[in-house]
Amino acid sequence: MAVSSALSSSRAALAAARPRTMPSPSSSPRALVLVVAGLVLSLLSGSNHVAAGGHPDYADALGKAILFFQGQRSGQLPPDQAVTWRSNSGLSDGSAANVDLTGGYYDGGDNVKFGFPMAFTTTMLSWSVLEHGGKMESRVGEARAAVRWATDYLLKAASQTPGTLYVGVGDPDADHRCWERPEDADTPRTVYAVSASAPGSDVAGETAAALAAASLVFRASDREYSRRLLDRARDVMELAVRSQGKYSDYIGGNIGAYYQSYSGYKDELLWASAWLLRATKNSSYLGYIYSLGANDGVDMFSWDNKLAGARVLLSRRALVDGDNTLEPLRQQAEDFFCRILPGSPSSTTQYTPGGLMHKSGDANLQYVASASFLLATYAKYMAVSKHTFSCQGVLSVTPKSLRALAKKQVDYILGANPQGMSYMVAFGARWPQRIHHRASSMPSVATHPAHIGCQEGFQSYFYSAAANPNVHTGAVVGGPDENDAFPDDRGDYTRSEPTTYTNAPLVGCLAYLAGAYKS
Repeated sequence: MAVSSALSSSRAALAAARPRTMPSPSSSPRALVLVVAGLVLSLLSGSNHVAAGGHPDYADALGKAILFFQGQRSGQLPPDQAVTWRSNSGLSDGSAANVDLTGGYYDGGDNVKFGFPMAFTTTMLSWSVLEHGGKMESRVGEARAAVRWATDYLLKAASQTPGTLYVGVGDPDADHRCWERPEDADTPRTVYAVSASAPGSDVAGETAAALAAASLVFRASDREYSRRLLDRARDVMELAVRSQGKYSDYIGGNIGAYYQSYSGYKDELLWASAWLLRATKNSSYLGYIYSLGANDGVDMFSWDNKLAGARVLLSRRALVDGDNTLEPLRQQAEDFFCRILPGSPSSTTQYTPGGLMHKSGDANLQYVASASFLLATYAKYMAVSKHTFSCQGVLSVTPKSLRALAKKQVDYILGANPQGMSYMVAFGARWPQRIHHRASSMPSVATHPAHIGCQEGFQSYFYSAAANPNVHTGAVVGGPDENDAFPDDRGDYTRSEPTTYTNAPLVGCLAYLAGAYKS
């Protein structure tokens, strides 16, 4: 994400800001003290979480990855809320526009609701359930509940004002100048929206994809809800296609400094069309897919660029259903894998000395999790269809090849790395103690009912060397750098902040591995 020019130059604002291009403080003396302190603390907590076969306990990690979403909830929390250090928040969201926008998820460690990454999170959670829900066993109900918390909000955002999609709540610059619990947040809850006069094909396309994917999740268990989701997906897709443009160019609020679609919006239109095709089986979406001409080669899949995900999704129809018209999309999907596989002559992907895929110095594990999901999912399609392929005739690729790389990446996240640290909170013997997350780093309302103000939060909690008082179970942080180093420093948000769009694809990958390596 680009650095926001609107942020103040105060130390507090710079330390807490989401834009992630600041240098890491890992070389500072304070950071070294934190690393040593973290070693002591982490050795006293947790367990190895290794299953009988010597693999990480993927089923345990899966349960924790899903539980994480409860800690990200906004709105009126339900009676069965298991993450008890969180309380109700954002109960007046939407009032600035005279609509109800309560609920949904905070994307990371702040108190803003960004519709773009929330929708991608929803799509990936839904795909995880659809593709790998059979291996989730007792956890599948919890995964569906995580999807529904998001879709209930997205339905509100897409249906309250005709021709309008609400895509954000909260002034991000003001929010990032404060370190406050969601329950105490008192910065402006500005509402942002796209419409025919303020286009947003990227965010509308992603929202259409999310609603269409989720409609499949609930098709068997709640047909009426599923129908509502799909009807709204069609409406939002029409908005995306009819009025084209990037939402960050139109809605204001400096949103472009946080979640603008650098890849443009053709990838979201392709992604949404792929999901609507799967949900409706309407061949008109297939015609639109080819009319887009979204043929760029990619080596990354994320909340920003959906091309690889769309191609893998469409390859299911080619490999599993035998639809030969989609062969060009299958070939593009395999080109993506050839760009990330070690040993491929067309690889454009770097790996750390410890074997971790390294795509960015900014929250790298989000890209690792998303790529691992695609690896595991395509391996499933290949196995069902007995399909193999090669990278330029040099590297032979089998389902086992893809699954092995996905497993290696997930194992690294769960502790098989040079640091010996799990990058999932509360999994394993060592895990990050000072994640960049306001609610986790400050006492809960239950233990500290008094309001904690904007700057008090910085002075008393953000700058503290102590471990976070609230353990955000299942949170996967941004992860180590290109040399496998991780400072465990709350101020280093590029490495220490968890996000919903990291956990969402990891849920599906963990389910796949839990089934494949079941004790």
